Amino acid sequence: MSATAPLLTTPLHALHLELGARMVPFAGYDMPVQYRGIMAEHKQCRESAALFDVSHMGQVRLIGDDAARALETLVPVDVVDLAVGKQRYAFFTNANGGILDDLMITRRSGDLLLIVNAACKDADIAHLRTHIGHRCTIQPLPEQALLALQGPKAATALARLNADVAGLTFMTGGSFELAGASCFVTRSGYTGEDGFEISVPAAQAETLARALLEQPEVEAAGLGARDTLRLEAGLCLYGHDINSHTTPVEAGLTWAIQKVRRPGGARAGGYPGAQVIENQLAHGAHNKRVGLVGLERAPVREGTKLVDSHGHAVGHVTSGTTGPTVNQPISMAYLPVNHAAPGGEVYAVVREKKLPMRVSAMPFAPHRYHRG
Repeated sequence: MSATAPLLTTPLHALHLELGARMVPFAGYDMPVQYRGIMAEHKQCRESAALFDVSHMGQVRLIGDDAARALETLVPVDVVDLAVGKQRYAFFTNANGGILDDLMITRRSGDLLLIVNAACKDADIAHLRTHIGHRCTIQPLPEQALLALQGPKAATALARLNADVAGLTFMTGGSFELAGASCFVTRSGYTGEDGFEISVPAAQAETLARALLEQPEVEAAGLGARDTLRLEAGLCLYGHDINSHTTPVEAGLTWAIQKVRRPGGARAGGYPGAQVIENQLAHGAHNKRVGLVGLERAPVREGTKLVDSHGHAVGHVTSGTTGPTVNQPISMAYLPVNHAAPGGEVYAVVREKKLPMRVSAMPFAPHRYHRG
């Protein structure tokens, strides 16, 4: 999209304005960054339930008997063995092992449903069509909206619309009728909390959103809270913590590469950059994504330079804020492996002052997924 192109809107745009949202451009869309305030919305999600509009993200169906094997040629993830109703985190890679986008894959009875990032969706669809379009049908779903209901009381609220959703566990999905709409619901999300992502026909999205907002546990939340929540959860944001120059090994995402796709596995390799990634799996990478906790109160933002005790540059922050739940400055960064061990210290250079930060295990706030 050019800088002068009009911003796109989601099916909930009028509702955002009605609710008094502060709107900002994001990935080519006019999106709500906050309603009542980022702190209040963050707390709402951690303590009760928050409703996010994530309709700007891409939804794509892959249809055909060969779809799973075809998709495995683009991702280092086990898709073939993914059971119906199960969901899996994945990433497209390039020839250098870099990450082109991260995505969610759900096996449904008649297709694979892919959820991809808004800023990458056009490139992702072109990537799919170019490389596997001859093996399966690639069907974008622009007529579908996507809502995320997140928080410890999300299940209570959603179950009032359909009690059967309570039977889902983390990273599973199914079809449910909600507020008169035929929806596909997964028990997943990107806040570290229990919650659901709901694919709903765009024409019925506002009715469903209003039905959810009528529940006493639910309040609307915007992109600002979504970012602080995912950072506390230690989850990567594409274009910031991962990109086409960072590999899954450097990003600490090797947990998403199942044994069957690793060297010695039944379907090892066969995806872009496999040689680079397999070499890093065997020998390690030079850099590693780490969590950092500030030892002073000042927040350390994205792009901040990091130095060692001698003042030598060692990296930069990829995401950073003061975590509303953990109440301390938290950041993600890439550091050389000799600086990446938990407990080590580096310094963030903020306004020419060196602020000490300690390498920390992630997540910063514990995940509270419903695993059954």
